[in-house]
Amino acid sequence: MSSQDRKPDSALTSGADATGDAIAPDAQQSAGGSSTHFGFREVDETVKAGLVGEVFSSVASRYDLMNDLMSFGVHRYWKQVMVEWLRPTPDMHVLDVGGGTGDIAIRILKAGGGAVSVVDINREMLSVGRDRALDAGRVRNLDWICGDAERLPIASSSVDAYTIAFCIRNVTRIAAALAEARRVLKPGGRFLCLEFSRVALPVLDGLYDAYSFRVLPRLGQAVAGNAEAYRYLVESIRRFPPQDAFARMIGDAGLDQVRYRNLSGGIAALHSAWRT
Repeated sequence: MSSQDRKPDSALTSGADATGDAIAPDAQQSAGGSSTHFGFREVDETVKAGLVGEVFSSVASRYDLMNDLMSFGVHRYWKQVMVEWLRPTPDMHVLDVGGGTGDIAIRILKAGGGAVSVVDINREMLSVGRDRALDAGRVRNLDWICGDAERLPIASSSVDAYTIAFCIRNVTRIAAALAEARRVLKPGGRFLCLEFSRVALPVLDGLYDAYSFRVLPRLGQAVAGNAEAYRYLVESIRRFPPQDAFARMIGDAGLDQVRYRNLSGGIAALHSAWRT
């Protein structure tokens, strides 16, 4: 589970990963208009947000339990690495996007962060997060906002840090979400994104694929009553750009000093950047 800082590999082209496999564009033009992907399906980009919303509404009450089961608890380590890399301080206002269940927000406050605003497009996930915060006695310095990562209801240049964990691959237009991240950050503000990524260790690749496609949907059916939601999860991970390509997207959005760490052999990656 070691992590390592990496700078983006500029030798990779924007249309392929290190193996030469094509990367699905964030959204592409089709004969019928703009389309994007929902897992392995191609859909009109106007309907993706609704489809993703249905997925998360259906699993909201079991979302955190499923994270524990499907990652064997390792997601907790990944999130802790994220918070440690952030180094929260009492004067820091953090915007946590897609953080509906409050896991990251509560960790940031426990680590010394001053205030956290959680934005999530899904009301069911936000409800779970508010209940969790109340149970943990976390009421002050914590806001819950229903909003879209591509059109944040947040003032420009208003937050010290922007965090997003296991969310950005679900947005319709990743480039738009990254542009919004830069907009809301103060000059000198920090961007951190934790997301499933491409396995960097060949020995893990086949095992990870077998587990992802064969086990996770069955686990989702058994625990959350929804195999399709976790089939979408696996497919969305495969469609998400690999580490270097995503790093370039962050830079293209106007953020600087882009770096990333592979976690658990690249099963997840943590990208960092700054608004200068």
